[in-house]
Amino acid sequence: MGRHTRAATSRGRSAEAAARQKIVIEAARIMAEDGVRDFQSAKRKAAHRLNLPEDKNWPGNAEIEAALKRHLELFQKDSQTLVRQLRANALEAMALLRDFSPKLVGEVLSGAITRFPEIQLHLAAPAPEDLGLFLDSHGIPYVMEERRLRYNDARTVLVPVFRFVAGELAFALYVLSPEAIRELPVSPVDGRPMHRAGMREVEELLGS
Repeated sequence: MGRHTRAATSRGRSAEAAARQKIVIEAARIMAEDGVRDFQSAKRKAAHRLNLPEDKNWPGNAEIEAALKRHLELFQKDSQTLVRQLRANALEAMALLRDFSPKLVGEVLSGAITRFPEIQLHLAAPAPEDLGLFLDSHGIPYVMEERRLRYNDARTVLVPVFRFVAGELAFALYVLSPEAIRELPVSPVDGRPMHRAGMREVEELLGS
């Protein structure tokens, strides 16, 4: 390979790295300010706004999450206070739902919150109807939908999700069987086993 060819290749790689970093920063800003929670959607929006192709310079979700945390630290000075309050709200909900072995997951646990944060809990119940009856008995109106959870063995499982708003807080309750909740799905951020926190761990986070 000649000197000019190597120089051109180096310039090409530098341009790709710069474009990739632009997507990282813009996708993080979109998640923080526009309330986009899905990493793929944020990256597509970022690429479109930057007039960059979607099939190149595509950063990983973990890069976006790290940039989102940096964005919050720089531009939302009260972000840590908000995270703490959301975790306290999550703990209150977990206390109410303690019979369903609640586990906190998602942005409130990670601290990489979007403009419209959602408290996400994984619950264990023999049947989704058990949670529905519980919410009905407490006068909590909800909507029910299904979402996919992915596992390390390439399985994807449709899981019932109960959504409701309490005050100004959005909640998403994922209902798994007592057997299924023992197995960790993979994180949409880095593809590793998802981090979950029980009530004791959330209490420790609040105490730290």
